Amino acid sequence: MNKHYLMSKMKSSGIAYLCWFFVGCHYAYLGRWGLQILFWITAGGLGVWYFLDLFLIPGKVNRHNQRIADQCKTSN
Repeated sequence: MNKHYLMSKMKSSGIAYLCWFFVGCHYAYLGRWGLQILFWITAGGLGVWYFLDLFLIPGKVNRHNQRIADQCKTSN
C-alpha cells in the first residue's frame, strides 16, 4: 500500500476528543463502527463508558496510529 496514503490515515487525539465531546462519534473517527453503534445504542454505557473514554482516548488513538505505522514499515 502507498506509504503516503497510510500516513494520511493517522488520527489526532485532539480531534478524537472533539468528536467525543460534541457528538460522541470518537469510535467512528477511529474507524471502529461496530463499537460506535454499540456506544450510541447504550447511550455511552449509560454514561459510564462515555466517562471512561475521557481517559482512554489517547491510548485508543495511539494504538490506531501504531497499526498504521506498522503497515508503513511492512510496505517498504
